[in-house]
Amino acid sequence: MSVDTFAQRLEEKRLVVRHRAHFFPPTTVYNQPSTAENKLMSKQSPSFPFNSNNPHSDKWQERTSQVAYRFNRQYQNQTFELPPEVQSMPIYQEWKAGILAGRAVSPFWEIAQPQKNQHCLDIGCGVSFLIYPWRDWQAFFYGQEISNIARDTLNSRGSQLNSKLFKGVELGGAHHLNYGLDQFDLAIATGFSCYFPLEYWNTVLGEVQRVLKSGGHFVFDILNPQQPLSEDWAVLETYLGAEVFLEPLTEWEKMIKAAGAKVVAQQSGELFELYKVRF
Repeated sequence: MSVDTFAQRLEEKRLVVRHRAHFFPPTTVYNQPSTAENKLMSKQSPSFPFNSNNPHSDKWQERTSQVAYRFNRQYQNQTFELPPEVQSMPIYQEWKAGILAGRAVSPFWEIAQPQKNQHCLDIGCGVSFLIYPWRDWQAFFYGQEISNIARDTLNSRGSQLNSKLFKGVELGGAHHLNYGLDQFDLAIATGFSCYFPLEYWNTVLGEVQRVLKSGGHFVFDILNPQQPLSEDWAVLETYLGAEVFLEPLTEWEKMIKAAGAKVVAQQSGELFELYKVRF
């Protein structure tokens, strides 16, 4: 594909994003498992212990597994095959150099810092307990993660770092939290909302409300389509294997309100908008 052809197609995709608030992946799909990789993928994309009584379990299994596969490959430092035109994009160069992660991170602690002895649930936690100052916060850490690689890494190292504060990581999606009613003072979900549609997140809000104590807070981030980097970032992530949904913040805010939540704090980043809500 020539650079001009790629540029034209990329601009067409961006127009779709602007007018329909939803990013559709390119015709040529990169970094999807081949037939030969499907057996390996069964190890890399876990079978989640979903409750059979949960009507949403099967509906989201395929998408959740695909996102898990994309991040498992990254955790294992596997090579991503991308077309030269994508590799020439500045945002790819930043991703390759490890710079993009710092620009994309959402500092949830700036609007919802965990407090001493609070019970906190980090949804989509990755290896959060190893890189953020949970020991300084002296808050009890519980996690839930779709990547079995991240889950296993954190469960093996977290208790070594601080066995008192680290309470373990469950394997599963955000739409079915493996925790009990009224268990947490704070729930956190950053870095992954864009991989799922609003319908999914409507279910997530219900699950978070279930596990939060009365008066507890939920802090999460939303990819802001108005940020200059957002469309290129959506293109990059799609080529890396995880389709991105770009939804207007106004639609998110309508959903938040309909779920019975009130926004009590908000903070803008280069890619993501942080929200702190209370039910």
